[in-house]
Amino acid sequence: MKNVTEMSFRKRETIGWIDFLRVFAAFLVVFSHNCDSFVASFDRDYSTFLTGVLAGSLTRPCVPLFVMMTGVLLLPVKSTDLGAFYRKRIGRLIKPLVFWSLALPLAFWAYFSTAGASTANPSIVAADFNNAGLLNKLYTWIFNFNFDTTPLWYLYMLAGLYLVMPMLSAWLERADKRDVRLVLKIWAGSLFLPYLNMLAPLMGYQGNYGNMGLFGVCDWNVYGTFYYVSGFAGYLLLAYYLSRWPLNWSWSKTWAVCLPSFLVGYAMTAGGYVWFQEMFPGDYAYLEIVWLFCGINVLMMTVPLFIVVQKWNPGPSPVMARLASLSFGVYLCHFVFVYIAFDWFNVSGLSPVVRIVCGAVVSTLLAVAVSFVFQKIRPLRQFIA
Repeated sequence: MKNVTEMSFRKRETIGWIDFLRVFAAFLVVFSHNCDSFVASFDRDYSTFLTGVLAGSLTRPCVPLFVMMTGVLLLPVKSTDLGAFYRKRIGRLIKPLVFWSLALPLAFWAYFSTAGASTANPSIVAADFNNAGLLNKLYTWIFNFNFDTTPLWYLYMLAGLYLVMPMLSAWLERADKRDVRLVLKIWAGSLFLPYLNMLAPLMGYQGNYGNMGLFGVCDWNVYGTFYYVSGFAGYLLLAYYLSRWPLNWSWSKTWAVCLPSFLVGYAMTAGGYVWFQEMFPGDYAYLEIVWLFCGINVLMMTVPLFIVVQKWNPGPSPVMARLASLSFGVYLCHFVFVYIAFDWFNVSGLSPVVRIVCGAVVSTLLAVAVSFVFQKIRPLRQFIA
């Protein structure tokens, strides 16, 4: 394996394996959203539902990989001016957030107000895409994302990570390998909490005053014991650890560890989703547990992918670098194309697998085209940067 440690910290903009991961993770995001409409068939067509679950479960590492890439590229934070760091990192999220919070609802409204009556998508209630619904979305976005802008949840989360990164960096400058590993172990333990939250009531836990939170969580306190050492910040720290101290494993050991981990994580993810659907039909509060990005099963899928690509370490490629530069734009604009592609490939005789793959490829290509146009037009470039 090429020496990536020093290169990663000296010349981060030319890391070929990061470019590859950006493109790969962006496609996984688009693929995952193409699976959602098939998963939503759980009460209509079980085989279609099963196909959606098995395919969609493969994509769960997509967001953790994006977060880990952020950790590789930005930790430790080198800027000594905290205000400048926040302005640069959080500031560049504001314009895309505002633009796509307005553009996506308009695009959904334009499509479903004309084609909605003929859609067979179980995720869509075409009547909701009316003038009144559009108007509501065009101003309530200031509080949070909505259905049309679902992928934008990531921008809110990423802004939060930017807020804590300088504090993490100050600690990392003094922490040694053992210290970082200890914190990562505590964080890994927090990834079991979603399952403990589910199991506690089954073991007789009745909550406090009606609130079923654990470890100090109650109606007047949402910040339980593990609140500050859980969540996506752990992926940042894990990426820093693996980049600062790469695993010097042979390929045989890499595959011997990574492949079983990925397969077990995938089995837990897909099998768990099917099991929860049988136990709690249509209850998304339970269905989402095994698809949570900050769950132990998704970690078991994500880390092997990161390790294998890091060890492979493909060199910089102009083509891959260009595609990587479009990945954020693809993430921002692809969602509406997913629903358009669902209708395009809703053709008798096409299996769910073929429809998912075709939809993912076509919606990705459309999103790449839009991102490419935005990148070429200077006033629009700021909305995908």
